[in-house]
Amino acid sequence: MSSKDSGSSSYNKKSPSANNDKNNNNGPRYLDGHKIPMLHLTLPFINHKSLGDREEAILIGAITGATLILLLVVTCICCCCCCRCCKRKKKYHKIKKVSNQQPGSNDIHLKMPSTTASGSTSFDTGSSGPHWTPLPPPHPGLAMGFTKNIFTYDELATATRGFDRSLLLGIGGFGYVFKGVLPNGKEIAVKSLKAGSGQGEREFQAEVEIISRVHHRHLVSLVGYCMEGEKRMLVYEFVPNRTLEYHLQCKSQPVLDCPTRLKIALGAAKGFAYLHEDCCPRVIHRDVKAANILIDNQYEAKVADFGLAKLCAEDNTHVSTRIMGTFGYVAPEYASTGKLTEKSDVFSFGVVLLELITGRKAVEIDESLIDWAAPTLMQALDGGSFDAMVDPRLEGNYNRDEMHRMVSCAAACLRHAARKRPKMSKIVRVLEGDVLLDDLNKADTKANVTHGSGDGISDYEMHSYNKSNRSSQEFSSGECSISS
Repeated sequence: MSSKDSGSSSYNKKSPSANNDKNNNNGPRYLDGHKIPMLHLTLPFINHKSLGDREEAILIGAITGATLILLLVVTCICCCCCCRCCKRKKKYHKIKKVSNQQPGSNDIHLKMPSTTASGSTSFDTGSSGPHWTPLPPPHPGLAMGFTKNIFTYDELATATRGFDRSLLLGIGGFGYVFKGVLPNGKEIAVKSLKAGSGQGEREFQAEVEIISRVHHRHLVSLVGYCMEGEKRMLVYEFVPNRTLEYHLQCKSQPVLDCPTRLKIALGAAKGFAYLHEDCCPRVIHRDVKAANILIDNQYEAKVADFGLAKLCAEDNTHVSTRIMGTFGYVAPEYASTGKLTEKSDVFSFGVVLLELITGRKAVEIDESLIDWAAPTLMQALDGGSFDAMVDPRLEGNYNRDEMHRMVSCAAACLRHAARKRPKMSKIVRVLEGDVLLDDLNKADTKANVTHGSGDGISDYEMHSYNKSNRSSQEFSSGECSISS
């Protein structure tokens, strides 16, 4: 036997199964006489005896791929959640920046008044000197807050069917008001402010800063708002029964009876009393008029439109500001000096009471309602007969005591001297019948509304008042033309 044969025989002895490898794939493997360890992957749910190596590899690859796909899906979901959180956080910081903007910037925001060395106070909007401090953000437990109810433009466009003109509720000086419906079925009123309007920007800022802090059943609630680019929109609760002005002036509407008029007057008075005496800082509405008193289906009044409102700190006697308002409602001292107090709102509310009593507009073509009412109020209070001034559409169907309370309150609110006008809380008690009319008239109500001397509105004072209003006042066109 040759050496070659001997080597081959020796190899075969060390590897007795080498010649059987082709027929025995599951047996041990040898290399140079050494046994090669084998790695077996066992899956509990697979019958490995029935699978070859190729089938087992394919199955393992499929399971691995499915696992990777599942991980990829979970990762994508996590990324989407993070993006949404970042987007909300970005909106929050955007609103917070507007709310807490530092003085001296170009953006407009409300400022708290500061006391000067002379003890006087001032209050205005826009950029200012180092004495001003921005308003703090509202308390998170109040009506809206700054981190929720922030609507996108697309959401409001969907709610109003693309701002369909058939849903137009009114047109004001700074924009349009549309009715809308949220996905949850809640009805809303969307006020879209005109882009690029400085006054519209101030109105938006005032509404967000003020009405989000107040809560009262006789104040319209702010549901939310939208800030996208130059778009500024305010979202209110929808009050279905239009405005007091509409019910008094629209001839096709049923005539409001005397108890309903008193109910509306009382509700509005409660809303203003809350703003003046229960809020801190106090809120001066500055645009009290029939068009800004909304009526619900139960004929409850809700005060609306805080776009011109001002805040006044507790230790300040008045606010000095640019004259704004609606002709026929503005108090004489505010029209002539620009000094705004709660008593300015009281005067305007007196005009609203006159509208409820008489059914006349605040301003007719030839004269104002105050011009017409001054001598009529004197005669009614002196003689105890109100037929000459009561809305003729009532046809004499009114309760004399209720009408007496309304007339007395109107006369007291319209006193020329602001310091002699009653607080709104006292007006509420008189309208409720809890305060004697003699208490309301202690400041000589009749003398203050007659054409005479003293604190009354004399002919000269009335002429000066009207002239001052017409020449110097920047009137907001807040009155809405209601669509049918």
